Amino acid sequence: MATSAVPGAIAELLQILRAAPDLHEVPVVDGPPTDDQSDAELVAVGWHPDGDLSAEVVQSFNAAGARTRDEDFDISCWIDVWSGDSDFSAIRTRAYELLAVVENAIRASGADPTAPTLNGAVLWAHLTRYSLRQSFGDQGSQVSLPFVVTCRARI
Repeated sequence: MATSAVPGAIAELLQILRAAPDLHEVPVVDGPPTDDQSDAELVAVGWHPDGDLSAEVVQSFNAAGARTRDEDFDISCWIDVWSGDSDFSAIRTRAYELLAVVENAIRASGADPTAPTLNGAVLWAHLTRYSLRQSFGDQGSQVSLPFVVTCRARI
């Protein structure tokens, strides 16, 4: 019996996002970026730059007998879009386009395109929270969307 569905859920989420046609030119990374971050766009799974929390998990017994457990967890993710100029509108629009691709990819995973199961890794998954961050520095404008994919699994 598995102790947690988190590793499998992260692996499937990465596979789904990397296979999404609208993300084929966007780096989708597992955890924090480890290479040169010169790409103007990035999607990171299991990472948030403000801390080291990749996933937060709560487990409880499913029923009497303690044979199975329900596991609810949040996977931290991050979208980053930047440009060398000061046009926030264009990169903000692009960041939200990437968020829509992520959300639609999660919704359409699994054998039944209406079942958001991350290819069977969880009972369900969905994008539950995100926030908008905008900044301007010596490299230009940056828009970031930290977001959370919330899942429920039975282990």
